[in-house]
Order: sequence, then structure tokens, then C-alpha cells
Amino acid sequence: MPSPELVFIPAITQIDANHWDALFTDGYPFTRHGFLRALEQGGSLGKDTGWLVQHACLYQEERLIAAMPCYIKTHSYGEYLFDWAFAEAYQRHQLAYYPKLVCAIPFTPATGPRLGLVPGYQPAQVMPWFEQGLLALSEKIGASGYQCLFCESGLGEALQSQGWQPRVNVQFHWLNRGYRHMDDFLARFSSRKRKNLLKERARVQNSGIRFTTLSGDAITPEVWQQFYRFYRRTYQKRAGHNGYLTQKTLLLWGQYCRDQCVLFAAWQDQTMVAGALCFRSHNTLYGRYWGCEQELEFLHFEACYYQGIEYCIEHGLARFDAGAQGEHKLQRGFEPRLCYGYFKLFERGFNDAIADYCRREEEQMHHYQAQCRQQLPFKNEG
Repeated sequence: MPSPELVFIPAITQIDANHWDALFTDGYPFTRHGFLRALEQGGSLGKDTGWLVQHACLYQEERLIAAMPCYIKTHSYGEYLFDWAFAEAYQRHQLAYYPKLVCAIPFTPATGPRLGLVPGYQPAQVMPWFEQGLLALSEKIGASGYQCLFCESGLGEALQSQGWQPRVNVQFHWLNRGYRHMDDFLARFSSRKRKNLLKERARVQNSGIRFTTLSGDAITPEVWQQFYRFYRRTYQKRAGHNGYLTQKTLLLWGQYCRDQCVLFAAWQDQTMVAGALCFRSHNTLYGRYWGCEQELEFLHFEACYYQGIEYCIEHGLARFDAGAQGEHKLQRGFEPRLCYGYFKLFERGFNDAIADYCRREEEQMHHYQAQCRQQLPFKNEG
């Protein structure tokens, strides 16, 4: 049998959707062909965005047996496991850090599969082929190295066996402990913390805000357009730009990913005034984007956290990953969990210093996770 061949493909539309999706079968929404296609066709990736598509596809006698979503990056925005310290070190030594190669889901710090495989293959079997191809492409474009962000543990082990260096961060996820309704969850809170949470929810309700949960075809093009206006306005206020996503990408998600999309829409009278967009798998809700017409006290917490928690309980989902950062999630019952990325840089003079940096960073993250656990609002259940 001839050896597998690794090919880099500059658009996911050049890959058969059924063949791609057959490699990613666990329901995780962000490696789906349609999700990535909407990012590319919508103009959120590609020319002038700093995300140049180079999906790595491994073929065995013309059969697609493995794939990784890959990009040539000319900056570090939209990754969320940031490497600014590496880039600054290169700059101080007058070395080029960009371009680099990244295996990731753009703008999506949600742990999940980064290597899709046909049944019968394991990451350790195919990673040498990917390693060989990534190295060749890196040499061709002058990349400083490559990274894999927010990947699952099985792939992480295979990457480390190939000499990739791990990095660690902390996120805050809500975990379903078999709750039948919201009161079951709140019963775990200390009295004072429970009162604070209920007060926040009452403040939103008393302001005349009501919520509806929209999914599938109920998220009409008009709703997508309104949500995009919220999204863009919120980014302009907080970051001074329109955000990473285009309106066309959102509308295409409504076509290609309608069954995975969940929108918690806030209404005042008959007018939609805010929304929180999530994606779901069979067991997890992923909070992704938020926007509003005007800032109302506690509206963000209600839309982005409490509505999602209630949805998970109602639908029997095991986990709510509400996105990166946010220590304020702790007081609302989100627990600190470790997430991982892996990288390999070619500049040997930096290897020892960066490896030491990452070891110290990992120690700090474990310590930080322990500190965060002390801040959870739950009663002492020991």
C-alpha cells in the first residue's frame, strides 16, 4: 500500500462536506464543514484578516483519512491562548515571529477535536505525517513554528510525543450534577450567594425584559441581522472595532448550522434588545457571542449565563462552556477547568527560555485553579 499523502487545501469548499464531517463525528459543532464554510464564505477569514486557510488533509489512495483545520497567521488575534510574550521576545531579538501555522478554530476558545480521523486510526499513527507536512510548509513560508489550540487530551499526548510544548490556561464551565430544575442547582449555594443571584435575575425581570429561546428556523434572517447589529455595537464599545465576524457569516450559520444554533433573545415590549448566541452538541452548550441595544444592569449575566444554565438543565446537557475568561462566572456557579494548547518553535535559541516560561505558567495556572475553587458559591458539602 502506498504511503499516505498530506495536502494543504486553501478553502474548505474544495473538500467534500460528507468526507470532512465523517472525520468529526462527536457532535462538536465547530469542526463541522458548515461552520468553517460560513467563516470562509462570509469573509471572516481569508485575505486581509490575518487568517489564511491551509487545511491539512491526509489522503490514503485518494481517500481522506485524517484532517486538521489549519491557518497561516500573520498576527495572534482571535486565538485566546495568547502568545504575545513569544512574539515580543522575537521582536526584541529582531527576529520574525509571523507568519506562524495554527491548528485551531478561529475566534473559538472551546476545547474539542482538532484532528479528525476515520475509524480505526489513532492520533499517534498519523501525527508523523502531519508533522512532516507542517515542517515542510513552515520552511516554504518562513513560519516561526506551529501551534494547536484547545485540543483534546488524546491529541495532546500525541503532540507531546512529537516534541510539542504544552501550554495551560483556566476557563470556567458550568457542570450539570443531575439537576432536575434550577432550584436544584441553587440549593447548592450558600444562602447569601443564592440571594445575590436571585436578586440579579429579579432586577432584569422587573425592568420589563422577557426572554425567548430561538433555534433552527426560528432564527430568521431578520433576527440574524438584528443580532449582528448588537454584536457589532458591543465590539465597537469595548474594543473600538466591529468584531471578527461579518454579517454574512452569521447569515450562513443560519443556513449551514441551524440545528446547532441557540439564541437567547431579550425583548422589551415587542422589540428585541439583546441576544446571546450559543452553539450546542449532544451534551454541551457553548456560549459564543453577545450583544445588546443598550446596557441594562445584570442583563449580560441573565442572557449569557442564567438562560444557558436553565437550557442545559431542561435539555439534559452535561456542560455549559460559556467562553473564555471571566472570574465573575465563579460566583454564578461556573467551575475552573484547565484547557490546553501545544506549540513548537524552530528558533533553537529560545527553546530553553520558553520551555521554562511554560513550566512556570503551568504551575501558576494550577495554583490559580485551586484559588478559584475557594471562591465558588457552594455550601461546604464535605
